[in-house]
Amino acid sequence: MKSIKRKKYLNELISLRNNGMIKIITGMRRCGKSYLLFEIFTSYLETSGTAPDHIIKVDLEDYKNRTMRNPDNLYAFVESRIIDDGMYYILLDEVQMLDNFEDVLNGFLKMRNVDVYVTGSNAKFLSKDIITEFRGRGFEVKMYPLSFKEYMSAYSGTMQAGFNEYMLYGGLPQILSYETEEQKVRFLKTLFDETYIKDIKDRYDIRKDDDLEELINIMASGIGALTNPNKLANTFRSEKKSVISYDTVKDYIDYLCDSFLVEKSTRYDIKGKRYVNSPYKYYFMDLGLRNARINFRQSEKSHLMENMIYNELRIRGFNVDVGVIPIVVKGEDGKQQRSNLEVDFICNLGSRRYYIQSAYRMESDEKIRQERASLLKVDDSFKKIIIMGEESPVTRDEAGITTISIYDFLLKDNSLEL
Repeated sequence: MKSIKRKKYLNELISLRNNGMIKIITGMRRCGKSYLLFEIFTSYLETSGTAPDHIIKVDLEDYKNRTMRNPDNLYAFVESRIIDDGMYYILLDEVQMLDNFEDVLNGFLKMRNVDVYVTGSNAKFLSKDIITEFRGRGFEVKMYPLSFKEYMSAYSGTMQAGFNEYMLYGGLPQILSYETEEQKVRFLKTLFDETYIKDIKDRYDIRKDDDLEELINIMASGIGALTNPNKLANTFRSEKKSVISYDTVKDYIDYLCDSFLVEKSTRYDIKGKRYVNSPYKYYFMDLGLRNARINFRQSEKSHLMENMIYNELRIRGFNVDVGVIPIVVKGEDGKQQRSNLEVDFICNLGSRRYYIQSAYRMESDEKIRQERASLLKVDDSFKKIIIMGEESPVTRDEAGITTISIYDFLLKDNSLEL
């Protein structure tokens, strides 16, 4: 398998170098955090002039380093390696395995010539924990599975074949090392069951695990659909003949989000300029894991492409909401009634904003009219974009709406400015 550079994350680490804060790399299991730290970033440090003996690396998950999980042992080891006034780089992998890691990391911060980088798995080392513990002293670098562009940099087939495989098997780097469909399926299924599910059960001491697994199945079957804990609890009662409380469903969803398996996108009223609390949309951070969870049964490309677009926007650093535009329409009885148009994505980053529709196919005038309708109701000057699921040239219509292909969107860094 070809080496994948992960330039976005390397550049972020470089920009944070020697800033006096702990750099905390988080993200879902097997997305490449350890490789980024121990291979890519270490190589950068060495080629930019850092002596190897000034890079202190400890993989705390490695059995041979088990004594380092004792905070006193690790602290003494690091102190013994610092023998001059030069800058030392401390790289700790799976730092949640270190007892009282918060105290140890805060101790390192008091050393004047060290720069600290750590990774943590999602079982015991979550974003909200980090923010609470290291407020103002830690900087989170959130890592995602491979983008399609990163994936294609190591894929040997055609773009179309790569797109289909990426949509089916996802972007966890290890998936590229398997040659057969059977190997890829087994890897994803085992990873989901033996790592992700086990992490959640262990962390939250879940005894009755059937409901958790059934909830994951329901959410995996409904990516891109509006839902909330009440709806999901009702689904359990009506379809699964199981009683589960609103609070339990809400807790389980929070666990899935904290484990970086799914992310929640909130609805935003574009005209009223306010957030709408419920319902929400949930997207899976890796489509391969989602597909494996439901045995690759549901492969509706329109929904998968919508999830893929969401993930790419998040990889690029955007905050992503679902747009809602309240309208008044005539009902079948001729009376006026309230309704909503939806914009699939409102993405914001600093002063930039884009309104985006995902349309896998636009084969008729009616479908084109439908996709344009909500964008035409947005009354501001920010860019409106339709992303199509087939190769096509970039076009811009008389209303200023840009249409681009999914391939241009995923492969070109400036795709939102085309």
